[in-house]
This record gives sequence, structure tokens and C-alpha cells, in this order.
Amino acid sequence: MADTMRVNPINCTGHGVCAELLPELIALDEWGYPILDLRPVPPSLDLEARRAVAACPTLALKLTRQ
Repeated sequence: MADTMRVNPINCTGHGVCAELLPELIALDEWGYPILDLRPVPPSLDLEARRAVAACPTLALKLTRQ
């Protein structure tokens, strides 16, 4: 099973760290908030996705198993 990235918009304050660490799956809108690619995280990006989740200063980013 693959993981999917989710963001809690209430917790997110738009630091943009996630997009810097995982630009393949996360873009930023004009205010600096993440726009996620909702497809499952490819196995080749699993480690980078976990690093982005761990680096989120507000714990707004999550990986969920589908």
C-alpha cells in the first residue's frame, strides 16, 4: 500500500519548508501555503516525503496509508 500526503489547513502557517524538501509533490500557492499532489507517494520519494513531514514546524503535514 502507498502513502498519501495530507495537510491540516488549520495547523499550517505557510512556512514552506515542505515544498523546499519535496518540490516533486508540493507546490506553494501565492500566500506560501502548500498545494499537494494527492496521488500516492511514489516509492522513490518515500524517504523525502517522510523528511518533509518530520520537518514541518507546525506538524500540519501527514502521511496516511491507503
